[in-house]
Amino acid sequence: MSIQEDIAFMDRAFQLALKGTGNVSPNPIVGCVIVHDGKVIGEGWHKKYGEPHAEVNAVNSVEDKSLLSNSTAYVTLEPCAHFGKTPPCADLLVSHRLKKVVIANRDPFELVDGTGIYKLEKGGVEVVVGVGQEKGLEINKRFFTYHQKKRPYIILKWAQTADGFIARENYDSKWISNEYSRKLAHKWRAEEDSILVGTNTALYDNPSLSVRDWRGNHPIRLVIDKSLKLDKSLNLFDRSIPTLIYNLSKDDKGQNLEYKKLDNNKFLESIMGDLYERKIGSVFVEGGAGVLNSFIEAGLWDEARVFKSSNEFQKGILAPRVEGRLENSFDSKGDIVDIIKNVQY
Repeated sequence: MSIQEDIAFMDRAFQLALKGTGNVSPNPIVGCVIVHDGKVIGEGWHKKYGEPHAEVNAVNSVEDKSLLSNSTAYVTLEPCAHFGKTPPCADLLVSHRLKKVVIANRDPFELVDGTGIYKLEKGGVEVVVGVGQEKGLEINKRFFTYHQKKRPYIILKWAQTADGFIARENYDSKWISNEYSRKLAHKWRAEEDSILVGTNTALYDNPSLSVRDWRGNHPIRLVIDKSLKLDKSLNLFDRSIPTLIYNLSKDDKGQNLEYKKLDNNKFLESIMGDLYERKIGSVFVEGGAGVLNSFIEAGLWDEARVFKSSNEFQKGILAPRVEGRLENSFDSKGDIVDIIKNVQY
């Protein structure tokens, strides 16, 4: 195969991998394409946590298994080499005597991290690593951040007016962005493990933090309420979705509602440490300004997604400001959305 063909088949594997977004955490999203004589004979992706991995689904989709011994598999991440929820995928590929395996990224998980590659090579399989590695890092940024930085991937999201405000003086922020942008925000919620707000947002907006405007899984709700002053009649306490209340006073656990006591010193870092222990791979921080600024000041963010509306408030609560690399900017039916990456941390 030429490098152009390798890239094209790996791009297809990336497309397949993305189909698993929001359904496989804490596992990575993975796609696999099996090619024989330049033609795709099998495809698969990791569809749901606990279910067969991409390589298994791809192999199972091949009608004539005798072709596998003279085929190449393109996998977006190093095949696993350990027994977890499923058997090792590296062993599966070796057992079918695949001729070659092309991998985008080595797996940072300590139980894999090169062992899958070793098993393949020991089994007589030619292995090529690094095809499409930058794209592989991007689509699995949550997984890589979780294992390399020992914390969830952190996304900050807010909407601001054309004159730079995130809310009115009375904390009212409805509605800055348009209906289409709000649906996009719900789509983004469905892609993350958890969603976080502070006391003021919970109090003044009374959000549900659900995915009601999109089909997908509801993220775990995280609420910062240090002094436990939020009224239990608020939507966040309806027990419809698993909810964690981070505070300074008590630990308590009931149906879909848990209180977690933390020390006030490095409070945000302690939250991220607790989420890491719970195997929560990403956090979608929806504000308000105080919480967003605290994450920015602590350097605890990987990505900011900012909706910029044409509406104006004239006065109010100033929107946060971040310094980073503008990764993308696009029109959202009249709103402008900036995607900013943190390049400092």
